[in-house]
Amino acid sequence: MSPVTRVPVLRGRDAEENVLSRLLDDARAGSGGALLLTGAAGMGKTALLDLAAARASGFRVLRVAGVEPESRVPYAGLHGLLRPVSAAVAALPAVQARALAAALESGTCGAGLALPAAVLGLLSAVAAERPVLACVDDADRLDAASLDALSFVARRLSCEPIALLFTTRPPAPTPYRERGPDGEPVQEGFDGGATWRLDGVPVRELRGLDGPAVRELAADLAPGGLAEDLPAALDQIACGNPLALRELIGALTPDQRAGLAAPPAVLPPGGRLWREHTDVLARLPARTRRLSLLIAADPALDVATLARAASPACALSVLEPAERAGVLRAEGDAFAFREPAMRAVAYHAASLAERRRAHRVLAALLTPPRPQPSDAAGAPGSEEGSPDGERAGGWERLRRAWHRAWAGDGGEEAGDELARAALAVRWAAGSSEPGLAPERRAGFPEPYLALERAAELTADPAVEAGRLAAAARHAWVSGRPLAARSLLARLRSPGAPEELRGHVQLLRGSLELLGGETGSAREELLAAARRLLDSHRVLGVRALVRAADASYRAGDNRAFIAIARQAAALRRPDEPATAQLMFEYLAGMAHTFSGLHQEAAGPLRRVLELAGSVRDPAVLTWACVAGMLLGEDAVAHRLSARAVEEARLRGAASAVPQLLEFTIYPDVWMGRYASVAATAAKGLRLARETGQHNTAAQHLAWLAVSAAVEGDQETCRIRADAAIELADAHELGLAGAVGNWALACLDLAAGRVADAAGRLRAERRNRHVVIKVMSTPHYIEAAARTGDRERAAAALRVLERWVGSTRSPALRALVSRCRALLSVRPGEAEELFLDALRLHGQGVNAFEAARTHLLLGSALRRDRRPGAARNHLHAALETFERHGARLWTEQARAELRASGEPVRPAADATVSQLTAQQAQIARMVAAGATNKEVAEQLFLSRRTVEHHLRNIFSKLGIRSRVELVRFMS
Repeated sequence: MSPVTRVPVLRGRDAEENVLSRLLDDARAGSGGALLLTGAAGMGKTALLDLAAARASGFRVLRVAGVEPESRVPYAGLHGLLRPVSAAVAALPAVQARALAAALESGTCGAGLALPAAVLGLLSAVAAERPVLACVDDADRLDAASLDALSFVARRLSCEPIALLFTTRPPAPTPYRERGPDGEPVQEGFDGGATWRLDGVPVRELRGLDGPAVRELAADLAPGGLAEDLPAALDQIACGNPLALRELIGALTPDQRAGLAAPPAVLPPGGRLWREHTDVLARLPARTRRLSLLIAADPALDVATLARAASPACALSVLEPAERAGVLRAEGDAFAFREPAMRAVAYHAASLAERRRAHRVLAALLTPPRPQPSDAAGAPGSEEGSPDGERAGGWERLRRAWHRAWAGDGGEEAGDELARAALAVRWAAGSSEPGLAPERRAGFPEPYLALERAAELTADPAVEAGRLAAAARHAWVSGRPLAARSLLARLRSPGAPEELRGHVQLLRGSLELLGGETGSAREELLAAARRLLDSHRVLGVRALVRAADASYRAGDNRAFIAIARQAAALRRPDEPATAQLMFEYLAGMAHTFSGLHQEAAGPLRRVLELAGSVRDPAVLTWACVAGMLLGEDAVAHRLSARAVEEARLRGAASAVPQLLEFTIYPDVWMGRYASVAATAAKGLRLARETGQHNTAAQHLAWLAVSAAVEGDQETCRIRADAAIELADAHELGLAGAVGNWALACLDLAAGRVADAAGRLRAERRNRHVVIKVMSTPHYIEAAARTGDRERAAAALRVLERWVGSTRSPALRALVSRCRALLSVRPGEAEELFLDALRLHGQGVNAFEAARTHLLLGSALRRDRRPGAARNHLHAALETFERHGARLWTEQARAELRASGEPVRPAADATVSQLTAQQAQIARMVAAGATNKEVAEQLFLSRRTVEHHLRNIFSKLGIRSRVELVRFMS
């Protein structure tokens, strides 16, 4: 019995797996072909060959790998590939047999077709018994004669049961040969000749893995688990390269695995990728390496500055060998390393003396800008940004100070200069998102790294502690939570100044608020407030508000109210505008949580009045919440958009995921569910990249709500369950309530009204006041339809008290609709429904208007007035179809049929069988999107996309993507 071949599991390579499967299937059917896989070292080319070999059941598998020592030995590659089947040479015509024997035995062969035809004939003879899979790994290192013969074969397989796979590195632009003064060759490079020799062979380039695949691979490589935000931090070095991720995880220390120490900044020295990169660099001329080191030391270096560093005789032509070897590429007015990880290798592989020399040259080249008035160092915990004009010169000063500090010449004075420059910059100016490779980030060097270096050069322990605290805060702001925690871990000394402890506790509490347990975050933030209120009052008040926010996220209304009372007792008449806004916010929210909505309206309106003079993104989100509670959805939307833009301008990557969360609330009230899905998908990605697991739970829950509206039951349940699991682990009453609401919305849309009422009545999942109020119209509808009128009436009274404190016609429309559902007098329900529709007309929520049309049409039909019912049911149907709300569409169609209306068929009755998400996936795949691309755009796992595709094929009665393209067209 033959052993079972183990099929390797590859993460993030679904599209490539599908291509290989089709190639093997075609070869089995007698219609073979060839494929060239190209990609950087470590991208998984050999792993895909292993996968193909494992799946090639019934095939004769032949393999060879190109190696440098044999690359100049003619026909060495053919010898390695064909030696296992050389006995079949006897079946060839005599001329071909002699040519092939000469090539394999002596490495000689005459010109003409005899040899390549013999190779094709030999493979065909072997394939006559069973199909053949031939794998040529590292074809760019194969000898040219073998590659020519195999490329001949690759272009002639359409009628043969043969699959031929090649892998190569990406080619360098051109071949080159450097010569010394005596004219003798001293340096040679390779032009990737495999690529042009394989003209006519389909090419597939392997790119870096996406975020979900990186997390899956990290879980495979570290079964014991890693700190939750560590995979994203490692991927900033690996840039999606599977081997790089494998080597990085293998080299982690226990503290790094647990998130207690900063992650590595470079590939492990001695690893395969490190050796690959250093070997390429070592083949460059010495002067090319020296100039490349300057680019590695300062990726923001422009061509003009670089030209001044090159010798006048050669100018920038000295970099041509690096370009031809594929090390560097020109990008606008600068040079960048082709492979992101190579920059760090080029820097760290140089000796200490070489690195210091490079920094010394760069410090001399960069002219210090004229000092700005904003150069005064701020407090480590300061959260105010500097104007754009002040930042522009600050970056240039920071770059020069950075190089001076690493040149090793200035000592403590250089550290002082570096700290002043970093604190003058304050916020990273640029629009780079987290996850971009370090050399592509707009702000180099990052302030937290500069402050950390300044601390290392400081002799005074108190000054050193202040700089480490400032570095930790900047690391957090720029989306580097692991670096922030590592820096904070170095500040646990009891000798740290009292004032500094408050700043440190504020940062620790903020980190915990968005990534840990809300209870411990609240206690840390309250302790920070006690230390800061006297010395840094606005920061102290901010700490109080964030502690209250921890209670808000946990759904602990009593704790929030207690903090608000504590804050009210501390309030002074001469508070600055930012502090006034925060005090008013706490007062308004406390009244809301106490059910005193009329009393809450005054403070909340003052919050909106004060918001015009505020630029701080976090403070603007509190104003957004105030607008939402006042029913001012458009105002709330504008404030949340302002907050996101302010954070983007300041480079505050850590703020963006939470700010995006607050743009979702007004979108929900306005029925913009497509916008909800897009914003939540982006927020979820950024939250995961920046280690904000609590924010990630919130975005997952909103994605579940959008799936419920679409009627995608499976996706809704997957996302809601994931959000609720995170909520339970991190004490997140808010995320748990939204996830539960999503499931109730799904039940209601599917007609499971008892299940919906039960979910929204469950006390454990519905303690969060804001979400409880938002879900009240759904609960009243479900409770009224199950006959639980008493509880529905009690819920309506609570809703009426809140809506009465607002000026929102959209909210008053919901109240009228709920009253109609509970009315008992003849004719009253219709009047209330019509009043609700009139109020809907003054707003923008077409989806809720359609729900009211559906309920009114259903009531009129039951009242035996089918003619009057049909107009409302048609209006509902049209809106539900426009929103892709499949389950609600089915309800409207069922009501129309019950009214005696012949319901028009869908545009395509077969496609209408698909869920909204399945239809979207079908359209994307038919347009040419891969599973990976679909997963990225819809924020699903690739396995979920595969599952959906199987169901799509089953429902449509098709078997392949080709058939799907024909069907959809």
